[in-house]
Amino acid sequence: MEEQEHVGYERRGPLAIIRLERPDALNAITYPMIAGIERRAREAEADPEVFAICITGEGRGFCAGIDMSVLSAHTQGNSPQRARSEGARARPALFSFLLDISKPVIAAINGVGAGGGFVLAMMCDLRFMAEDASLITVFSKRGLIAEHGTSWLLPRMVGLGRALDLLWSSRKLEAEEALRIGLADRVVPAKRLLDEVQDYVEQMAATVSPRAIATIKAQVHRHLECGFDQAALESDALMTDALRHPDAAEGAKSFIERRPPRFAAWKGEGQ
Repeated sequence: MEEQEHVGYERRGPLAIIRLERPDALNAITYPMIAGIERRAREAEADPEVFAICITGEGRGFCAGIDMSVLSAHTQGNSPQRARSEGARARPALFSFLLDISKPVIAAINGVGAGGGFVLAMMCDLRFMAEDASLITVFSKRGLIAEHGTSWLLPRMVGLGRALDLLWSSRKLEAEEALRIGLADRVVPAKRLLDEVQDYVEQMAATVSPRAIATIKAQVHRHLECGFDQAALESDALMTDALRHPDAAEGAKSFIERRPPRFAAWKGEGQ
């Protein structure tokens, strides 16, 4: 019998919510769940009514990482067929397809995020944490290395020393410390977590261009890998394109007329 996906989906205005639904296992992930998260994320990206995507967990946990039965199979050389990303830039790093989703992806970390759950949070664009939530890299406590791009992304987020500390020690990172070192972007009361994400997204959806948001996300990720001169030259070319797009005229006109802008909807790079 095919394993269940355990991934829920709902819309709240301009926000699409992807929910991990294995609460009894603290939302530990299986390969069907990984595929389900990607399928739902791409579905939300293609929906012109969706401005941003939120990923959260059901119950007490955000995501406890790879299910131990999957990890055990790997260590015994009996790993199941791994789900492959649908994207053109398929990478081996877990959840790295989220970097290519052209809409904002926000992690609403409602409980512990450990191992693969840490990676899921890291691959999102922003991280909103409940006051009692926590993050743990875990890898070193399993005899493993810095997996899934953590050795590349984490130092860029929190600095070299802090990244090494979190990866070496596999200690619990509480929400307030995550905010202080820059890994979390908001820390809010647990009962307000999804409301805070929704408020943030609704304010952006009412005032900013979805196309500009998509371009900026791609810019920032590409420019992590190049020098300043190359980034500046590319940005200059992108600005020329932006000035020719109707959104630029609408942005100026709405400012002059003192009204909310009416920007074009966005449904991914292929539109």
